[in-house]
Amino acid sequence: MQANFVISLGNKSQVPIISFSAASPSLTSLKSPYFFRAAQSGSFQVNAIRDIVEEFGWREVVPIYIDNLFGETLIPYLTAALQEINIRVPYLSVIPESADDDLITKELYKLMNNQTRVFIVHATMPLGSRILVKAEEIGMMSEGYVWIMTDSMTTLWRSINSSAINALQGILGVKSYVPKSKELENFTVQWKRKFQSDNPNVNAEMNIIGLWAYDATFAVARAVENAGTANLRFNRTNISGSGATDLETLGVSQNGPRLIKELSKINFTGLSGDFHFVNGQLESSVFQIVNVNGNGERRVGFWTPQSGLVKDWKSTNTSAKSSSKPKLGPIIWPGDTNSVPKGWKIPVEGKKLKIGVPVKDGFTEFVKVTWDSNSKKAKSIGGYCIDVFDAVMSKMPYPVPYEYVPFATPEGNAAGSYNDLVDQVFYGIYDGVVGDITIVANRSLYVDYTLPYTESGVSMLVPVRDNNKKNAWVFLQPLTSDLWVTSGCFFVFIGFVVWVLEHRINEDFRGPPAHQVGTSFWFSFSTMVFAHREKVVSNLSRFVVIIWCFVVLVLTQSYTASLTSLLTVEQLQPTVTDINQLLKRRESVGFLSASFVKDMLLEMKFDESHIKKYGTLEELHDLFTEGSAKGGISAALDEIPYITLFLSKYCGKYTTVKPTFKTDGFGFVFPKGSPLVADVSRAILNVTQGDEMQKIHNKWFNNATCPDFDPTVSSNSLGLDSFWGLFLIAGVASISALIIFAAMFLYEQKHVLFQFHPENSVWRKVRTMFRIFDQKDLSSHTFKKTEPRDASCHCSVHSIGAYGSSTNTNCPPSPSVGSNQIDPPDFVFLVEQGSVTDSPDIPPSPERSSIELADYSHGQ
Repeated sequence: MQANFVISLGNKSQVPIISFSAASPSLTSLKSPYFFRAAQSGSFQVNAIRDIVEEFGWREVVPIYIDNLFGETLIPYLTAALQEINIRVPYLSVIPESADDDLITKELYKLMNNQTRVFIVHATMPLGSRILVKAEEIGMMSEGYVWIMTDSMTTLWRSINSSAINALQGILGVKSYVPKSKELENFTVQWKRKFQSDNPNVNAEMNIIGLWAYDATFAVARAVENAGTANLRFNRTNISGSGATDLETLGVSQNGPRLIKELSKINFTGLSGDFHFVNGQLESSVFQIVNVNGNGERRVGFWTPQSGLVKDWKSTNTSAKSSSKPKLGPIIWPGDTNSVPKGWKIPVEGKKLKIGVPVKDGFTEFVKVTWDSNSKKAKSIGGYCIDVFDAVMSKMPYPVPYEYVPFATPEGNAAGSYNDLVDQVFYGIYDGVVGDITIVANRSLYVDYTLPYTESGVSMLVPVRDNNKKNAWVFLQPLTSDLWVTSGCFFVFIGFVVWVLEHRINEDFRGPPAHQVGTSFWFSFSTMVFAHREKVVSNLSRFVVIIWCFVVLVLTQSYTASLTSLLTVEQLQPTVTDINQLLKRRESVGFLSASFVKDMLLEMKFDESHIKKYGTLEELHDLFTEGSAKGGISAALDEIPYITLFLSKYCGKYTTVKPTFKTDGFGFVFPKGSPLVADVSRAILNVTQGDEMQKIHNKWFNNATCPDFDPTVSSNSLGLDSFWGLFLIAGVASISALIIFAAMFLYEQKHVLFQFHPENSVWRKVRTMFRIFDQKDLSSHTFKKTEPRDASCHCSVHSIGAYGSSTNTNCPPSPSVGSNQIDPPDFVFLVEQGSVTDSPDIPPSPERSSIELADYSHGQ
């Protein structure tokens, strides 16, 4: 406050104001061009304190500060620096400068009953020493406590009496570092000699404030010399009237602007180190970390703006912050111990942890609160979640006293939703929450969760119905329509392939056209029951039939199995398979009362009028029974533990369908940054990986099973996608056989192809080759024993499609696929009489025939 007043005078009179002790950060905000701070701003030290807290892994810190501008102006900078590394400040302890010992003791007892054990003291030395003395008296300077002093106290602590110094043992302090120099050593000796001669009964030492004062005086003297002493006068302000004050008549310096210009240029190495002003104040320099032991202090490290904490200032480098080595030397902590305090402790002597539990009417297997009908107080609190928490706390490495507090109204009803219950931890009303609390992202912004102790996920629950419609056409259901069509086409195709391969060499596949078509279809479809009687003599046909019989075998066996399942097994299918169906049909969906699932449904664009809540298993079943059309629901979204419990009671009537929305399961809730979270999470792992967790589960969910119900949902019809590989093999085999047969046939008839007249049309050539194909292949072994030839049948013309019948009645007419009326042939083969063999079983050999080609089409 004094500095603010003097700075305002400097602005008014344009006189530079230089302070070597006003370290308050708030003075910087004045932005006065006439104010020069020849000291370190108090805000510079907060980064050093922050790095100390981070170095030892403390998660909570409580500042204790004096209730005036000196104390208040540093706290915003300190808390902001701590929050940058997620250090929690659960409480701010403010002590008036005029506080008596009783008030100080009362405040310290309040801190003692909390779990935080790291304290930062920022006060004037008289008040700060009294706080530390009282803390030592009530036992707060014992093992497990951490005390850190700010720069103002660390600089002046040697000035207090020896009885107070005993209370400072083990405390850490932060203060500006002054590098040693020959000039400083000489000055200190001269000053001490002079001071002791003037004050023989006082033992004092030069501190950083005295050095800043000396350097500031030197800087002013140099600035005055550089600015010159000419025109050193004030312009007086003329204010008439007898009531004018001295401040109102204060003049304006003519030399002030020149002085501030020269002060801004000052740059020299003083007793305190480098001395130059940056924006009106000394630049941030090195801080040293000291540990109070005995009547002195021991330096344990340094802090620099570039490297952070380091053991040795001379060896600082840019990689020091990322080094895994200790950044500070050995420290003797309060209680005369070398063990680093963990920074928190459950106060056994103080209050128990208040653990909030939800109050609910349904699903009491998880949490159940029993009320006393007379006193309206909770008589007992139990359930699966409660037993798990008790087992976890028994595994903690230290005792943790706690008590359960129902989150309820005076009437015993729920006091709000689960979000409201979690908010009570954020507001500090509860120290934790135990129950069926799901770990979700939006809650984790305000509280911390332990590891989950249940399976996770939110799924959709829907009723099931029997889709097995018993009717006269049920035999068609085992196969889908595309598989039926594909199978039928392949039966026809295989029949055609076998006819092509067998027609020239097999009597069973010859005869009138209708007979041949019927035989082909009969042969192909009879393979379905393996009742085909016709023999196949071609190796290509046999290859195709073997492949096809294997396909038919797999197809019929699969059909039989599927049809048996349809006729004998109950076919349960969900009434809804996709959550989008509910949105399109505008059907209602349910959620557990007070659950976060409602927010999920609203995010999915469900209308709030179509969202219905339930509180018990029975209510959910009733809503499903009524259906969406009668005010009920068509589906429900709930967490897997609740769904498992519901399905165990209504086994076989409901099932779950996808999608399953990912959540992290149930977890215990603690305040943000609570050190209990890590230890409780480790204890959860010890419980869940042992037999105790299974015992707790069996205690509350022993009958929560549904062994006779398989919730798997699948189609009962076999589709083409399951058999396309088999059809592909059969198709490739058949087409390959046709290609091989065609190549062999054309190769055998190549002498015919070469004899065609060039002007003959393609269609006429194809018809001629087809007529050849329609004839028996007398060279085949199948006709060598089955075709006895009449000796009198010596046809003079062995023709292919002659003009009418043979004149020899003993020779039967050539079979034809078409009508009896045929076109003139392109050519005939004229065979000499007697050129054929005498054996009736051996057909004439083309090699021994004398062939004359007659081209009737050209009149030859």
